[in-house]
Amino acid sequence: MTLLTNIRESLFALSVPLVLISCGESEPQAPELSFAETFQTQLIEAQPGDVITIPAGIHEFTRSLSLTVPGVTLRGAGMDESILSFKNQVQGAEGLLVSADDFIIEDLAIEDPIGDALKINQSTNVIIRRVRTEWTRGAHTENGAYGIYPVQTTNLLIDGSIAIGASDAGIYVGQSNQIIVRNSRAEYNVAGIEIENSTFADVYNNVATNNTGGILVFDLPNLPVQGGQSTRIFNNEIFDNNQENFAPEGNIVGNVPAGSGLLVLANDNIEVFGNRFEGNKSLNIMIYSFVLNGRVVSDENYDPYPEQIYVHDNNFVNGGEATESPYLVPWFEENDSSIPNVVWGGLIKDGGSSDKLVCLGETGNQSFLNLNGAKNVADASTDATPHRCSLPRLPPVSLDLAGDD
Repeated sequence: MTLLTNIRESLFALSVPLVLISCGESEPQAPELSFAETFQTQLIEAQPGDVITIPAGIHEFTRSLSLTVPGVTLRGAGMDESILSFKNQVQGAEGLLVSADDFIIEDLAIEDPIGDALKINQSTNVIIRRVRTEWTRGAHTENGAYGIYPVQTTNLLIDGSIAIGASDAGIYVGQSNQIIVRNSRAEYNVAGIEIENSTFADVYNNVATNNTGGILVFDLPNLPVQGGQSTRIFNNEIFDNNQENFAPEGNIVGNVPAGSGLLVLANDNIEVFGNRFEGNKSLNIMIYSFVLNGRVVSDENYDPYPEQIYVHDNNFVNGGEATESPYLVPWFEENDSSIPNVVWGGLIKDGGSSDKLVCLGETGNQSFLNLNGAKNVADASTDATPHRCSLPRLPPVSLDLAGDD
């Protein structure tokens, strides 16, 4: 065998496996994971300063999502474009739970979670912007309690957002401080917008309609943070909040009568101005004590009486023509008349004075009803003269948040 023959045979032997490899099937590739399959990992592995993008589309999840890393932004393509859907959720109490400072979430939707949609817990410097939370089957007792739900949070902005279908409150801020809720819409919830046990809140340029109660400013006992005060409710559209109450049995908002515009319960230093109230069948505004009609308080640290409430320069169109409020039905039936624009429960703390507890401005034509404790219809008064007074204007809330455009 010649040297040339040996070389040819060697080259032939080397070429065979190359031909086999080139003609055979390629190595199988792992399937590409969907965004939904990788999103929780992104939340866990995020670093401060990260921006996590949620692409357009419906992304379905079967369990809760959570974030604990500070300084993260979640950004979608729009509240009708990037949708986190939990309609098949089998695990977890929320859609998205965040316990992190310096957090921004914007331009996305959270739909149909078992429990709360977006919960923010014990966080500082939070922006919720152009976020929609919705239970797509509409008002239903089995919907989650809260749509947008910050609690024990400081320096909070909710802007341009939408909340639909919550069985408690669509936009709820609880036990928090330094708050702005603006340019948002709450519809088909039990409570549209609720500020509870919180201080220094501005709620303005919002629409609250088709809820059981449009806007609630509550202070309740037996909570870690109490003493709700210094809230301004202004330049809002609060109309046609006549949705029948669908809160689960035992829920405090289950007591809200259908057709309530604004309820102020046991808060101090509240200013209500520049709003339009229309078509709220039970009442437009009611200011009352937690102990009205004999309710008992076991929390010795709780102050159940509202004080320094200033209601002025609002626009009232209709309302109160078919009240369902148990406080107001006796007066309504006795007088065969619509409920006046502003109702005060009339209770005063022991040793206190009624002077400037509720002021309606020096001038104005809003009608008024003092229930004088609601014990006897005959004791109620529609004389607004003692309430023709003014109170110092509350200062605007200023947040100084990075990322607030």
